Amino acid sequence: TVCMLILYDCILPNVFVFSGENYKTEGYVVTPNTMNLLKQHLELTGGQVRTRFPPEPNGILHIGHAKAINFNFGYAKANNGICFLRYDDTNPEKEEEKYFTAIKDMVEWLGYKPYAITHASDHFQLLYELAVDLIRRGHAYVCHQRGEELKGHNVPPSPWRDRPVEESLVLFERMKKGMCAEGEATLRMKLVMEDGKLDPVAYRIKYTPHHRTGDTWCMYPTYDYTHCLCDSIEHITHSLCTKEFQARRSSYFWLCNALDVYCPVQWEYGRLNLTYTVVSKRKIIKLVETGAVRDWDDPRLFTLTALRRRGFPPQAINNFCARVGVTVAQTTMEPHLLEACVREVLNDTAPRVMAVLEPLKVTITNLPADVHIPDFPADETKGSHVVPFSKTIFIEQSDFREAMEKGYKRLTPDQPVGLRHAGYIISLQRVIKDGRGKVVELEVTCSSSDSAEKPKAFIHWVSQPLQCEVRLYERKYCSFLYYTCDPAEVPGGFLSDLSPNSLQLVESALVDRSVSEAKVFDKFQFERVGYFSVDPDSTAEKLVFNRTVTLKEDPGKI
Repeated sequence: TVCMLILYDCILPNVFVFSGENYKTEGYVVTPNTMNLLKQHLELTGGQVRTRFPPEPNGILHIGHAKAINFNFGYAKANNGICFLRYDDTNPEKEEEKYFTAIKDMVEWLGYKPYAITHASDHFQLLYELAVDLIRRGHAYVCHQRGEELKGHNVPPSPWRDRPVEESLVLFERMKKGMCAEGEATLRMKLVMEDGKLDPVAYRIKYTPHHRTGDTWCMYPTYDYTHCLCDSIEHITHSLCTKEFQARRSSYFWLCNALDVYCPVQWEYGRLNLTYTVVSKRKIIKLVETGAVRDWDDPRLFTLTALRRRGFPPQAINNFCARVGVTVAQTTMEPHLLEACVREVLNDTAPRVMAVLEPLKVTITNLPADVHIPDFPADETKGSHVVPFSKTIFIEQSDFREAMEKGYKRLTPDQPVGLRHAGYIISLQRVIKDGRGKVVELEVTCSSSDSAEKPKAFIHWVSQPLQCEVRLYERKYCSFLYYTCDPAEVPGGFLSDLSPNSLQLVESALVDRSVSEAKVFDKFQFERVGYFSVDPDSTAEKLVFNRTVTLKEDPGKI
């Protein structure tokens, strides 16, 4: 967090105003009551910095939200302030309880604790009363234009814009009591937004029960109406939002001033995008519905639940957000930059174990003793575990060749190889094949590496291992799911760009028995293979591992 705020100060000098100095913000409209409202705000907050993270509970948070979480919570923390988690739950048609739970879990997983968890629905009654006041002040009216007429920016002027205040009040009350059909009427505000949109909607009718208020309401406020007023009610000092909301800054200030309530500061920053993926909730739902991915937490996605399942440490995501920094311009990054941050964290935190994904049986004719293997070879003081060294061990099929090849340094009939951590060198004595000529077993002898010539390579191995399932998320270029840098721009649509080989299942991999007590999300480095995390599909009978990242950057990336 400290690194992030240093970066903010370097990139965005003089952007932020102090609490109580809202009137100094560009575009802020000062009214005769502004200074009095700011004074009351300072008396209530004591000049404390207050931010909020306000997600819509209609999907799972993604990597772009991680930047918003770090920014909102980080800025408050660095200034000894507080940050609210506020659910923007104004559209009951798309909201589900699992999204509320997942949002809270992901905020806390990233290491942040909200000062309070609030909901826009907490303020439905007050928001309604303020809407009535807005009508009385002559700043809002009930309109009967249909939804299709209100789409886009070239909306025709409403013929009901100048209807009498009393008439709008009566109609608004009818909307509240359920006496109007869906789409029959809306409440609109009398203003022109910065992008030219005329008279945005403040309330619309939806006969959908709300998860918190039930059937109490049949009309719900919109984002344009709700957001700034909830900020005002909660005495937020800095409303931090992404660049696309810049077109709503004037309406943000206008509505607070039109109702003569405290007006926070709004400041916009560039959102974070990743290439070779999609984070749109609508598109992810389509991927789930078509079976292209299993669910929102499929490790091939870049939702936060998916990244957690794949094994990304929260610290690595926070470090990535810090390196990206905060600028006004939109930032588009490649996934391998995020993976580099993951490797840095896992290199210091993921214990080393040995696993074989494509096992080849090796029988040792002269049997040595068990082996102590350090959890972190670079720092053996951080512990070790014992691996049995039995007559039968298993190595990777790719670590043996019947015929010597130029540059090949592993086991061949004429080339011995070292066993990693064991202190032994094995030499081939006999190759055993099945009826189809496939190599199924090797017979070898072993000798101490102290008394023999140093081998050209040391390979990993397992003995008396556990069978496990390993899920490899393979990529074409930079993506785990897509071929193209921007799948949304593919002529055939983002679903036509899916990689058919994005997931490879290894159902009979073998892993060091020392991981037998591993829990979901525990992380390990499988030596010479990659970093892996225990998947929630694991059972007492069989562990399932997701490959988080390879040991080195993917050489196939663009």
